[in-house]
Amino acid sequence: MGHVSAAAIGAGVGAVAALFAAPAALGFAGFTSAGVAAGSVAAKMMSAAAVANGGGVAAGSTVAVLQSAGAAGLSGAVTAAVTGAGAAAGYLASFFR
Repeated sequence: MGHVSAAAIGAGVGAVAALFAAPAALGFAGFTSAGVAAGSVAAKMMSAAAVANGGGVAAGSTVAVLQSAGAAGLSGAVTAAVTGAGAAAGYLASFFR
């Protein structure tokens, strides 16, 4: 298989993997459509953010953005960015065989 073919396959695999891995990673961390799962990494992050901000999680903070994505899903722009990053990673990985 030529290098161009391997790069194209690597980019495609990376894009698809990232597209499915990002929402799964959010759920695995505890950012769910029902809210932050008790005892999860997300709960620990939310607790730390609340303590640091005097009892509340600041709008636009990392925890708030991740919870929004976990609850509503990834927006089109974020999906495109994640897919592009996955494609780039797959393309670069194709050089290391």
